[in-house]
Amino acid sequence: MIQFKKIDYVAVLLVTLLSVFSFEAQEIKPAKKLHGEMPLFEVENPDFETSPHTGMTKKHWEDAAQYLLEGAFSYIDNLDDPMKFPKLPGKSYPHDIGRVPTEKLEGLVRTLFVAAPLLKKNPDLTLNGIKVAEYYQHQIPKLIDPESPAYIKPRGNGGPSQNLVEYGALAISLFISPETLWEPLSQENKDGLAESMLSYGDGPTVPSNWKFFNIFVLSFFDAQGYDVNKSLLEEYLNESLADYRGQGWYNDNPAYDYYSMWAFQVYGPMWATVYGDENYPKIANAFKTNFQDLVYHYPYMFAEDGKMVMWGRSISYRIASISPFPFTGTLNDDTINFGWLRRISSGTLLQFLQNPDFLLDRIPTLGFYGHFEPAVQVYSARGSVFWMGKAFLGLLVPDDNPFWTAVENEGPWDATFEKGRVYNKFQPASNILITDYPNLGASEIRAWCHERKADDWQGFRSSENYNKLSYNSAFPWQADGKKGEISMNYAFLNEKEEWEPWRLYTFKKYEDGIYYRDAVLETNDQVSMQLAEMPLPNGILRIDKQTSAVPVKMRLGHYALPKVDGKKIKESKKKVNGKTITIVDNGKYQLAMVPLSGWQKSEVLETTGLHPVSEKSSVINVSADFLPTAEDNIYATLMLWKKSGKKWTDEELMPVTLSTSEENVSVDFKDGSSKTIHF
Repeated sequence: MIQFKKIDYVAVLLVTLLSVFSFEAQEIKPAKKLHGEMPLFEVENPDFETSPHTGMTKKHWEDAAQYLLEGAFSYIDNLDDPMKFPKLPGKSYPHDIGRVPTEKLEGLVRTLFVAAPLLKKNPDLTLNGIKVAEYYQHQIPKLIDPESPAYIKPRGNGGPSQNLVEYGALAISLFISPETLWEPLSQENKDGLAESMLSYGDGPTVPSNWKFFNIFVLSFFDAQGYDVNKSLLEEYLNESLADYRGQGWYNDNPAYDYYSMWAFQVYGPMWATVYGDENYPKIANAFKTNFQDLVYHYPYMFAEDGKMVMWGRSISYRIASISPFPFTGTLNDDTINFGWLRRISSGTLLQFLQNPDFLLDRIPTLGFYGHFEPAVQVYSARGSVFWMGKAFLGLLVPDDNPFWTAVENEGPWDATFEKGRVYNKFQPASNILITDYPNLGASEIRAWCHERKADDWQGFRSSENYNKLSYNSAFPWQADGKKGEISMNYAFLNEKEEWEPWRLYTFKKYEDGIYYRDAVLETNDQVSMQLAEMPLPNGILRIDKQTSAVPVKMRLGHYALPKVDGKKIKESKKKVNGKTITIVDNGKYQLAMVPLSGWQKSEVLETTGLHPVSEKSSVINVSADFLPTAEDNIYATLMLWKKSGKKWTDEELMPVTLSTSEENVSVDFKDGSSKTIHF
């Protein structure tokens, strides 16, 4: 989220190198170990009548919010203690003492996303012997006290910074629970807070979802009677609306990712409710209209059991992905399946709250489950993870709202989807393809990536967070290995003798169930391919055309399987119709790789430290040496899957036959149907 200039980033790196040893000696409040880690979250007294799949009702959501907040407040022994948590090793900040005030600010205002809805219902909430409302009432004035270690300097002539983000978040909480967070403050503190927060809000921003941080600061203080820059507010509102593309997706300049949902599609409707309806009704209505669009698209991105896909930056915010769903209950639309949306939402909550690696030192890790450094961005501190608290803003939706009262169900997974079929939902406004696989109960996404590593100074838009060919709810993405170990992407041995993945994709078309892209290698534009992929009931058929003008060594990887439950990942080979098929099985899932055309070698690579679920993992790679003079430049592959414990039939492993002409590839299926790949 931080958008430094390049020279600033170099400075940060230099400070990091110079201060790494001194930083370790700085005082960081250690985690208290009261009988070890917190126990896994339990759904106490589940209600299987209202929620037959998860047992979770609104009361259990409140329990989940308090569970996370209890972990944070276990670090608070008195009102002066900051929300500062043990730093994890790696690229997350702070690496120097100058960033500590912002680190504390993040911990303070992001835990408020969890606390504010709870305080709305129970102003006397007490955790670890501390009255929660009193704690925030005591801490917020410290932000404007020059004598306090928590002091945040006014912006002055500076540009946008992380302080703007956090002040925007604070403004949201002030809107939510003014009676516990704003009204008890003295007039002097209110005026000081207005001056400090407006110094950021009434100023420059980043052309992304950041505009909303200015919007909320300006809107809150206007609502409180302070003079604010209305013209700037209106400018940022209109620019935010201009980011909308359709089918529920905003563009976050330049990416499509969860920021469409946990940012734009939460901020817009919330702003409309707390301020916009009264002051800018036309703009407010536009945000609500855009919000309604997501109902018929976004839920399909979640698995049958509600699990979310690991995809995009800031993935440590995790459950924030569900934050728009409760607010669908405010829409006047009787076609919405609220029981399905709550089933998704509760399923995502349990995906993490009941994972034993989710908490470390009673605080969520920076990762997907446990700490996973390849998925961490430089703008994150340990307290950043509480951005996931946006999920609990849904607790503001009244108890009798249909989102909470509808009987939980699995929507199309139960009522519409049929086994043995695959369901694609293409989003023409964003070129996103969402695929649902009833046989596996998994969801999958293909989306934007076109970012040069050389220009990606923050190191995430060109990375595995975005550059995979696809992302699947059952198979969290694995990081690339230095020796060419690759999952769900191609890798090429470049002129530096380094294995380089695709990053520069150009979407071409979605036609007849086939998703077409072109790709070119960043370091050598003479290396290129035309890519075509077709989701099948049990996997993916890839038919890719090599168009490189130079010889190149290339690899392609399937999804990766982590080692789970102490079981060894089994490897096996099977021949069907003359093709040698490689299979891996981790006791939960099986993956099979079928090289149909072009590939010269298939192998299973055992990897260490690359997978977000387990230290050990395995991935099937196929490889070949391509020559521009080769007669055949079609590289076709079946990437198949099924649950463990079920045998593969020959028909499952070889569901297609191919015939190639100069321009097209014909695909004939066992059921007698056929399709043609038109490059």
